[in-house]
Amino acid sequence: MTYNIWNGFDWGKDTERQTKFIDWIKSKDPDVLALQELCGYTEEKLKADAAKWGHPYSKILKTKGYPVGLTSKKPIVLKERALDSLWHGMLHCKTYGIDFFVVHLSPADANFRLKEAGIISEKIKAAHTDTFMVLGDFNAHSPFDGEALKHNKSLLQKYAKGESDKYSNLRLGTFDFAPISTFLGLPSIDLSKNFNDVRDRFTYPSPVLMGSYRENMEEVILTRERIDYILSSPVISKSCIGVTTYNSGETEALSDHFPIMAEFDFSQKE
Repeated sequence: MTYNIWNGFDWGKDTERQTKFIDWIKSKDPDVLALQELCGYTEEKLKADAAKWGHPYSKILKTKGYPVGLTSKKPIVLKERALDSLWHGMLHCKTYGIDFFVVHLSPADANFRLKEAGIISEKIKAAHTDTFMVLGDFNAHSPFDGEALKHNKSLLQKYAKGESDKYSNLRLGTFDFAPISTFLGLPSIDLSKNFNDVRDRFTYPSPVLMGSYRENMEEVILTRERIDYILSSPVISKSCIGVTTYNSGETEALSDHFPIMAEFDFSQKE
């Protein structure tokens, strides 16, 4: 599972949301959990929370800014904490025999995201593994969603309003497919594409943004998009038996993003 937890539950102040989040994760019982926006977290704090949802092992990228992290039921081997030339950084760990690259790409600039995608892709290649996953908040759109996005004028207008002289989230005036395309070229497989209809893949925004970043529920619905992903190596993808984006119900109040969980049966043979 991957989940952006929205400013670390307001840097630890929103304990009610944190408690509900922990209970929800425990109910879904993932074996491995990638997290973004662990704001205000330390190794010790993440370890304490992870223990509550049944994960005795955890790693965090850093303790300042917007960290990413990984928790697991099995031991985690830290491979790399990468910060140089990356907006929030990347965490590379190995657990269950799989290399996990937890990412959180730039929320502000298409060109910076593309540079990050290139850097991280080279690190994945350098790992010389055919059993990997790259997952997290990519802040970018998939070419597999392109046809649906083409008709989403409200979302495009929202992006256009946020343009500045310094940063641009658009590429040549339209949605940014380049970073995800870079990862797909590794090659890696977009697991959601094989199991979820394009209309049901959205991971952002949730209704908690009403009153701040969204005026009402209508605007929430009109600006839905998929910017969180679980990508895997082709070998791993063959064992994937299902993907769920939990974008309704309880999760509408847990974060501004929605989580994705992929399930695997590694006993399957070709």
